[in-house]
Amino acid sequence: MTELPEFCRLDRRKRAIVDAARSLFAEQGYERTTLKDIVDRAGGSLATVYKVFGNKDGLLEAVVFEKAASGEVIVQQAVAAGGTPQDILHRIGEGLRLHFLDPEVVALVRIVVSRSLEDADFARTFHERTATRTHDALKNLFARWEAGGTAMAGTPDMLAEMLLGLFVSDLHTDAISHGAGADHTEARLRARIDFFIRGAGLADDDGEAPDIDIGQTRMPGSDSPR
Repeated sequence: MTELPEFCRLDRRKRAIVDAARSLFAEQGYERTTLKDIVDRAGGSLATVYKVFGNKDGLLEAVVFEKAASGEVIVQQAVAAGGTPQDILHRIGEGLRLHFLDPEVVALVRIVVSRSLEDADFARTFHERTATRTHDALKNLFARWEAGGTAMAGTPDMLAEMLLGLFVSDLHTDAISHGAGADHTEARLRARIDFFIRGAGLADDDGEAPDIDIGQTRMPGSDSPR
């Protein structure tokens, strides 16, 4: 059997350590998780952890930034699948909903909030690598549509901020409340994305869009009182 090169073995070991750390941080919290716990689950040695990540803080950063960077990829994949702006926005919405409300992501955000109180640099880096990158991906999408002649009721920057805010607000609420009273159904998501599509001026050319119920409110397209 051909022996794997050293860099391949190290890469596989790094992958196992990050996966183990992410699961343990989510299951029992950052403070209660020791490097020994992580090594016991991942295999390998403490020497490898120190060599690759430096210390426990370095491992946390690797876990958090890897998981949180997925928002930008979700936008890119939704665009690559093609379709109308409505199709793409609904696809983005479903992808972001699943990502931001993943229990591991919610658990990591709790850790990030706690860590950010002590380390402003960590907080800034987290924001730049997560929310900023996803926002920029959305902003670039709206800018491309605008450049292609699609009329929109708002600037690309504002629309990106508003769309992303739908999911960040749910994420923060879940992180704080531990999901108490949460309503994350697909029907609620579709209603919110349809609401956004109307407000952004991205409804079908004939102006038609499904009736939207949000609480007791009926949006334009319905004869019921608001």
